[in-house]
Amino acid sequence: MKKTILTILILGYISAVFAQKQKTYCNPINVDYGYTPFESFTEWGKHRATADPVIVNYKGEFLLFSTNQWGYWHSSDMLNWKFIERKFLRPWNKTKDELCAPGVGIIGDTVVVFGSTYTKNFTLWGSTDPLGNKWFPLVDSLEIGGWDPAFFTDDDGKFYMYNGSSNNYPMYGVELDRKTFKPIGTRTPMYLLQSWRYGWQRFGEYMDDTFLDPFAEGAWMTKHNGKYYFQYGAPGTEFSGYSDGVVVGSKPLFYDSPYTPQSDPLSYKGGGFSRGAGHGATFQDNAKNYWHISTSIICVKNTWERRMGIWPTGFDKDDVMWTNTAFGDYPLYLPSERKENGPAGPGWMLINYKKPVTVSSTLGSFNANNAVDESIKTYWSAKTANSGEWIQTDLGSLATVNAIQINYADQDAEFIGKQTGIFHQYKILSSVDGQKWTTLVDKSQNKKDVPHDYIELEKPVKTRFIKLVNIHMPTGKFAISGLRVFGNGNGQKPDAVKNLIVLRTEKDKRSAYIKWPSVDNAFAYNLYYGTAPDKLYNCIMIHDFNEYWFKAMDSQKAYYFSIEAINENGVSAKTEVKKVD
Repeated sequence: MKKTILTILILGYISAVFAQKQKTYCNPINVDYGYTPFESFTEWGKHRATADPVIVNYKGEFLLFSTNQWGYWHSSDMLNWKFIERKFLRPWNKTKDELCAPGVGIIGDTVVVFGSTYTKNFTLWGSTDPLGNKWFPLVDSLEIGGWDPAFFTDDDGKFYMYNGSSNNYPMYGVELDRKTFKPIGTRTPMYLLQSWRYGWQRFGEYMDDTFLDPFAEGAWMTKHNGKYYFQYGAPGTEFSGYSDGVVVGSKPLFYDSPYTPQSDPLSYKGGGFSRGAGHGATFQDNAKNYWHISTSIICVKNTWERRMGIWPTGFDKDDVMWTNTAFGDYPLYLPSERKENGPAGPGWMLINYKKPVTVSSTLGSFNANNAVDESIKTYWSAKTANSGEWIQTDLGSLATVNAIQINYADQDAEFIGKQTGIFHQYKILSSVDGQKWTTLVDKSQNKKDVPHDYIELEKPVKTRFIKLVNIHMPTGKFAISGLRVFGNGNGQKPDAVKNLIVLRTEKDKRSAYIKWPSVDNAFAYNLYYGTAPDKLYNCIMIHDFNEYWFKAMDSQKAYYFSIEAINENGVSAKTEVKKVD
């Protein structure tokens, strides 16, 4: 009898653990981003910063490297990331870039890591035990060097290095000897931007070539179905349109073989809360599904104030490579939950967009509603970091809450460089009437640094008010760029858009003016586009407005468009696909 009771208790415990397993994540990914190590970058305020991420799947474990983090992360589920401290610079490397835009690859059972450099004396590191933080020099000085490096091992064992970061010169590739890591031959051009044809490659927030010519940078190579997909970032890291493009060829080096650029970006996120999807890498999970990680922008306190996002990626039946960034900063399924040809996420909607907000205090012009305006660039700040400072969002009526994302802003931060041992502590309360409160989330004992914390509730809750109460900040004021509540408003989905008008500019067919009648019960729209009616892989989320100046087209191809309306209750039907020559 006792054994039976014990068995029931154990099974019940196991069931409870599995029932509580989180199924989703939310971009920007929630890792303990370091602070900029450069004093000269802090004139407008000290802040967290990273970019240029790479994830490789090493023996079933995800390894994540990015710029100037003084180490790297690992995860088995793409949700819980553990940081490993590691300095890769040697005493003779006279730079603070530890490491900038690191190149990461795998040769056999060895992970290789190399930092961006214009010198000849950076070490190429190897490890067969990266989780144990055991590294050894493969060569003390990889003389070939290269900025924004990337590595690729082909099926035949040949090892390649790609690099480039310029608005004048192309991206390059070269084969390296697997034993000496010296180049076999010379670097050869891979791709030079063609912004005269591909509108999205134009420099500037509005793709108007303001100030500079466009940059190509951040190489990556993926092989699929016998084809080589060379990826590159463009046109500039500080812009919403920062994207990764892809060029498809029949060999790992394109100099003596034909190649074809895909007209539209591989990863593009021009709208929404967290924008930008450039300079990244493509990897596979343990079920062989593809994912793409890339750089997203803040760029307020400094041009290099950036974050990271991960999106589902793949290849269609025609071997066209795609990345799905539609609702890319809403809850998305983790690899364990991703289904082939299934939805990217559970369909939980943002239910507090521009809803009423009250706060404990306000610092200067950092107003309360900045926390719910769906812009990571703006934020509310309390006057202090004291325990008890709070922010409260009113959902307007009873709604179903499934998840909450807390995006902290760096107001009056005091740190420089990577920090360990710092943490956030808070509570989230809920109320149906704004008077009687229930603790929904208790992180008063948390010891983790969670700058973009995301909480998927074990069970959905019906409530009207959500209150975030500060207990401890790692540094600076209690400041929030996004208190984002996801679920369903339990009302009517928006009506469909009745008419989509696309006026393509005859004198510059890279550009178009797009307009549609506003939908009264919608707060945003998803505009989908592509060069075939069944390949509308790119998406722009547009809030509040019913017009858009679109400048991202391939001037030599017809385009296809469709649009859907969005509110807190769901998404409307898409309009019929519209062709524009």
